[in-house]
Amino acid sequence: MGAPTASGTASPHQNGTATTSASWSVEVVYRGIFQKRLANRISRGVVLGARKEGKVGTAFARYGDSPERNGIPAKNFAVVATDEVQLESSLARYEPESVDVSIVVDDTMCKGVESWAWYGVQPINKLVVPGGSLVVTSDKQPDELLRAVKVKPYAYNLVVVPSPVHAGVFAPEGSASFAGLWVDNDDNTDFKCLVAVARVAPQILTLDSVLDIVRERTNDEARVEAARAIYDQIKIRHVEPGEGSTVDHEEYQKPGWTQMREGIVVEAMQVGTRNPLYKKWSTRTRRPLVNFDTCIKCTQCWLQCPDECFEVTPEGTYEVVYEACIGCSICEEVCPVPDCITMVNELAFDNNDNLYPMYASDPEGYRRFLQQHGIALHPELIDKAKKTPAVHQQPDYPSKKQKQPVVTGGEE
Repeated sequence: MGAPTASGTASPHQNGTATTSASWSVEVVYRGIFQKRLANRISRGVVLGARKEGKVGTAFARYGDSPERNGIPAKNFAVVATDEVQLESSLARYEPESVDVSIVVDDTMCKGVESWAWYGVQPINKLVVPGGSLVVTSDKQPDELLRAVKVKPYAYNLVVVPSPVHAGVFAPEGSASFAGLWVDNDDNTDFKCLVAVARVAPQILTLDSVLDIVRERTNDEARVEAARAIYDQIKIRHVEPGEGSTVDHEEYQKPGWTQMREGIVVEAMQVGTRNPLYKKWSTRTRRPLVNFDTCIKCTQCWLQCPDECFEVTPEGTYEVVYEACIGCSICEEVCPVPDCITMVNELAFDNNDNLYPMYASDPEGYRRFLQQHGIALHPELIDKAKKTPAVHQQPDYPSKKQKQPVVTGGEE
């Protein structure tokens, strides 16, 4: 008996063709807008390759992600079946509730994803079935990525598609490939991901079908051979139950239509508080680190941050609230002090703890922490920073427990 799949148990296969009725689902998790074209190529490529083998299928975007936002995680799906009846049965749901293969085209999303339509922060491998595969494009080793991936109670495969570090759009010097509305990076990442599907799930499509797609799209035998070579370079790590990150993700239950309140009810956030549900941090591929020693309290980061994620410290400097930070890099761009705010890779961190308490309790330890991330300390700038008066003082906001919701357009 074969491995469980999104629509049951697949029967044995010969040459990539199923002997009985079955269907399989593939999801592509990508950065909204910046990787939209890449995700489309991959999901459509899965269907095209399957059709070459006599199967049927369809590719579609998740309705809740439209309209997409820059960098916010989004999903495409590809559903492949042996026949039309099985395909229609699989598509009776709004979207697949489980997938045989999940393809992640930015390794920083291994920490978890939260769509703008708000599904809560979800583990990147949430939909992967037992024995399924989580495919990640990355320059890192499987064990390094596994430290960020949520544990599961059953075994699955972590598959790494080699993706070298190169200049990007949303995250310069990252391994993610960007092919979206603003840029078209035709670097074979879509073909590499299709080869990975052929490697781990040949019942969906085979390597020969992928190579045919490359040949038809590029008319370049060199790119065909490059795709063929990737097949053996793919790294597969069998993940046992309980292996991975034990960081908890929040679980939320959305109210059904029978539980919704009458009228238009909008609870405004009280000054000094943040949305306790929508975190936004999974949009981030890099995070800003602040050198509190050299901060001149100019307020530029505090003023220019589009998500208001800077707060005043007791010294009048500014710290980052990482749960609210999307990693847009604006703070780094507007800061006038060299290396006072520096963007670093998000995968180097396993939590969203504010960092000022670390600095306040152990300044030397915090300076070593900055140096570990390649940040120059600039001790010659410290005296000037210390002499600069603070513009803001820490506000005395009411306790969150005292929050009074503001209701408009209806009554409670």
